[in-house]
Amino acid sequence: MKAMQAKIPRALATGSRMVCSDNTGARLVEVVSVDRYHGVRRRQPCLGIGDVATVSVKKGTPDMRRKLEKAVVIRQKKEIRRPNGVRLSFEDNAMVLINDRGEPKGTEIKGAVPREIAERFPKIASMATTIV
Repeated sequence: MKAMQAKIPRALATGSRMVCSDNTGARLVEVVSVDRYHGVRRRQPCLGIGDVATVSVKKGTPDMRRKLEKAVVIRQKKEIRRPNGVRLSFEDNAMVLINDRGEPKGTEIKGAVPREIAERFPKIASMATTIV
């Protein structure tokens, strides 16, 4: 996995509920745990754009509900800062469900995806409608 070039603030905590912006059948997901997070004692695990987490599907089709899935954050409201000085923020917090190899489970992604995700997850970039 390629390293992030931008300064990504980790603004989403464990327990955050986010929109699932793909067509897998999940509509609302809740973060259960953050993968590859090695934190400090009693610190709440946080995640930002490009981080992978285990999520629980809260709303969606009956066969998707109450399942634990892997997901990656593709949008966050808190602005990120790119090396060229541009600051980028989105209207909502959104995730996409992925499998163990990092490939998306759905076949289309609604909404914009930042360039940092496109570099790190090429399959998500190929399905995205716009790359910012």
